[in-house]
Amino acid sequence: MTINKRIKTIIALAVLLVFLVLLCVSGTGRDLLNASYPQDSHIFLMVNGWHNAFFDPIMLAASSKLFWIPFYLILVYVLYRSFGKKVWLTLLIIGLLIASADQVSSGIIKNHVQRLRPSHEVKLMPLIHLSKAGAGGMYGFASSHAANAFALCIFLIMILDKKYKTIKIIVGVWAVLVSYSRIYNGVHYPSDVLVGAAIGILLGAIFALLHTGLQNKWKNSL
Repeated sequence: MTINKRIKTIIALAVLLVFLVLLCVSGTGRDLLNASYPQDSHIFLMVNGWHNAFFDPIMLAASSKLFWIPFYLILVYVLYRSFGKKVWLTLLIIGLLIASADQVSSGIIKNHVQRLRPSHEVKLMPLIHLSKAGAGGMYGFASSHAANAFALCIFLIMILDKKYKTIKIIVGVWAVLVSYSRIYNGVHYPSDVLVGAAIGILLGAIFALLHTGLQNKWKNSL
C-alpha cells in the first residue's frame, strides 16, 4: 500500500469512527437503542440463560484480564520474533491503541449515553444469571471489553506476517470469546458488545496502518 493510499484509508476509517461515536451519543442513537431494546433484551436473556456448571467458570475466566496474562506474554514473544528490537514501538502503539479503545467506549460513549447494564435493570434482575464477578459498573453501552479485544485482534491480524496465520485465528477466537462472555455473564446486552467491537475494529485498523507506516519509515531511514 502506497503512503497516499494509507493516509486516505486512515482518514476514511477515522471519519467512520467519529460518525459512529456521534451517532451513539446523539438523540437518534438513543432512539435506535430504545427501538431495538425488545430484541436486544430477548437475545441477551437467551444467551445468558444458556449457563451451566461447565461453562460458568470458563466464561468467568474469559472476562478476567488477569487470566489472560500468559496469553499476552505469548503475543509479546510473537511480536518480538516479528519485529526484533523494534518491538518497543509496536508495544507502545498497542498501549495507545488499548487506551484509545477504552476511552472511546467508556470515557466518551458510556458516560454520555448512560444506559444501564442489564444487571442493573430492575425488571431483568430476577431473570439474570450473574457470574461471581458480579453486576459490574452502572452503565454498559458500549462494552470496553469488546472494544479492547477487537482493537488488539484487528491490529495483530493486520501487522503480523502470513506465517502467523494460526496466531491470527487464535486471536480472533479470543476476541469473540471475551465479547461473548460479557453477555453470558449477564453484564452486557448484545448491542453493547457489537458497538464495542465496531469501535475496536476501526481503531485496530487505524493503528495498524499507522504502525506499518512508522515501521516502513524506520526501515527506510536505516
